[in-house]
Amino acid sequence: MERYDPLQAPASKEWLELDESERIALIESYHHRTRAVLPDLRAHATFQAIVENQAALGDETPVRRTLARLMEEGVDRHEAIHAVVATLAEHVFDLVRAPSPPSDPNASYFAALEKLTVESWRKNYG
Repeated sequence: MERYDPLQAPASKEWLELDESERIALIESYHHRTRAVLPDLRAHATFQAIVENQAALGDETPVRRTLARLMEEGVDRHEAIHAVVATLAEHVFDLVRAPSPPSDPNASYFAALEKLTVESWRKNYG
């Protein structure tokens, strides 16, 4: 894969065959090309790579389904990814602050994705 475009889902097999550092570099390159102004490009690209990884896994996680639902609500794929990234970042923050790890660390994240809407994302994350 030579270029990444968040508006188009990368081919799952090709994406997952890349090294994680290559995935992050492709996402960083996209944001450089678009002259995106971000407080921390590396962190942003890392979270976006995680969401792309989860989407590429298909039905193993609710991410692909969530992205499709958000796009049906009227946002483009990149915006939908950002909504999932915000949910993931909040989940990671909560895990780090938790006094002890939950028995299933993904349960609350997956539940939050099932409830995520464009309206709730915009309300909670601007």
